[in-house]
Amino acid sequence: MKYLIPVMLIVLAACKEDQAASQIPNPVELTPEAAGHYCQMVILEHQGPKAQAHLEGMLAPLWFSQVRDGIAYLKSPEQSAEISVLYVNDMGQATSWTELGQGNWITASDAYFVVGSVAIGGMGAPEVVPFGNQADAEEFAAEHGGKTMRLDDIPVDAVLAPVDFDSITLETSE
Repeated sequence: MKYLIPVMLIVLAACKEDQAASQIPNPVELTPEAAGHYCQMVILEHQGPKAQAHLEGMLAPLWFSQVRDGIAYLKSPEQSAEISVLYVNDMGQATSWTELGQGNWITASDAYFVVGSVAIGGMGAPEVVPFGNQADAEEFAAEHGGKTMRLDDIPVDAVLAPVDFDSITLETSE
């Protein structure tokens, strides 16, 4: 009997860890009502890949009109909410830059990103373009410039530095 309580506590702790790990929310498909966290504009009116951040204790995700903005939120020193997961569109699975398709969300931590390409995102800023596999990312970088990186390798200034809109030539990808 004296071992029963410690064993029960260990089992309970293990169950809580399993429950916490399984509580990472699934990605949500975009709807016409989805509005960008920063701009409050309708997400579907913007081209290019999107991001969604799921925060602890929140039922709906925060939407971002550009992946760059989602990563900026993640890397921002002012951001204090606990992020459960950040999802991004896998552009290797998208039909085109303007037709992302459905069901192609991947976790940002699993993605390969092309940083520094000529691709411009939905809000007119340089885009950080996500892919589900490295080969697709490298092919995109060879065609559109930039460098393939993992999420942790993306420099903060690549997503948080001011954008000089006067020097940008608007170019979208396919």
